[in-house]
Amino acid sequence: MSATRRTAASPTRRWRRPGIGLRLLAAQAIVLAVGAATTAVVAAVVGPPLFREHLHRAGVPTNSPEEMHAEEAYGYATVMSIGGALAVSALAALAVSVYVSRRLQRSVTEVAGAAALVAEGRYDVRVSPPRLGDDFDALATAFNQMASRLQSVERTRRRLFGDLAHEIRTPVAVLDAYVEALEDGVRTLNAETVAVLRDQTGRLVRFSDDVAALAKAEESSVTMAYAEVDTERLVRHAVAAARERYDAKGVALQLRTAQALPPLWADEQRLSQVLDNLLDNALRHTAPGGRVEIHCRADGGRVTITVADNGERIATEHLSSVFDRFYRVDDARDREHGGAGLGLAIAKALVDAHGGSIAAVSRGTGTGATFTVELPTTPL
Repeated sequence: MSATRRTAASPTRRWRRPGIGLRLLAAQAIVLAVGAATTAVVAAVVGPPLFREHLHRAGVPTNSPEEMHAEEAYGYATVMSIGGALAVSALAALAVSVYVSRRLQRSVTEVAGAAALVAEGRYDVRVSPPRLGDDFDALATAFNQMASRLQSVERTRRRLFGDLAHEIRTPVAVLDAYVEALEDGVRTLNAETVAVLRDQTGRLVRFSDDVAALAKAEESSVTMAYAEVDTERLVRHAVAAARERYDAKGVALQLRTAQALPPLWADEQRLSQVLDNLLDNALRHTAPGGRVEIHCRADGGRVTITVADNGERIATEHLSSVFDRFYRVDDARDREHGGAGLGLAIAKALVDAHGGSIAAVSRGTGTGATFTVELPTTPL
C-alpha cells in the first residue's frame, strides 16, 4: 500500500531547478576543476623533465641520491602549491558567487515581485536600478517605462469610461423623464416634446459618431487612402461646407492664401474632417458678430494651415490638454452646444497619421485661439 502511494505521489513531485547562485558556483567550480587538472597535467608531464635537466646542468649526477631528493622535494612543492592555490581559488569563487548571486537574486526577486503586482493591476510599482551593468539597468528602466505606460493607459481607460457614462447619462435621463411624463399623462406629445426628444436622441447619435470617428482616426495609419491633394481646393471646399453654419450664427469666415500652394500627399477625406472639426470648434467658441480666418502658406516641404478666431481665449493651463479626449475648457458651454470634447482629439489623431503636427495658441482676452496645422508635402 505504502509503495503504491509513493509511486502515485512521485509523479506529482516537482524537481526544483537550482537557483542562479548554485549555477554560478557550479560554473566557477567547473572552471577551477579544469584549471587544476590542466595545471596538474602540465606539472606532472612537463615539469619533472625540465627540473631534471636543470639539475644535470648544475652538476648533479644522474640517478644520484641528490637528484632523487631534489625531485621528491619538487613533487611535494608542486602538490602543495597547486593544492594551496586551488583552495584559495575555491574560497574566492565561493565568496564571489555568494556576493554576485545575492545581488542578482535581490534584483530578480524585485523585478519578479513588481511584475506580479503589475499583473494584479498595481501599475504604480517601480523597481530600482540594480547597478550590475548596463544590461540590468536597461532591464529595470524598460520595466519602469512599461509600468508607467500601463499606468497612463489605465488612467485614460478609467477617465474614458467615466466620461462615456457622464455623456450618456444626461440625454438618457432626459429621455427617461419625458417618456415617464408621457406615460403618466403629465406631458403630451406636442411639437415641443418631440423637439426635446429629437434633440436628446440627436445628441446620442452625434456622440456615438464622434466616438466611432475617434476610433477610426487612431487606426488611420493603416486605413489611409493616400493621393495627391490640391491644397487650395481642399481648404476652399471646407470653407464652403461651413459657410451656411457660420452665416446662420452671424460669424464671418474668411480665407487668406498668401501664394500658390503645393499639393499634399494625403487622404483628402481625412484632411477635410480635420478642417471641419477645427472650423466647427472655432464657430462654437466665437460669439455672433465675431470673425474666423483661415491662413494657408507653404514653407519648404510643408504646408501650414492656420484657423484663428477672435472668440473667448483659452487659458494657458488648458492649452496642453485641448487635444485630449473629452477635454473641455468650459464643460457647461460645450455641453450646451452638444460638444463631447472629441473633435480636437480626432483632428490631432488624423494630423499625426499624416506625419504632421497641430498646436494651439491663445494670447489673451479678446484674441481668441489659433490652431496651426503643419503637413508634409512629400510622401511619408
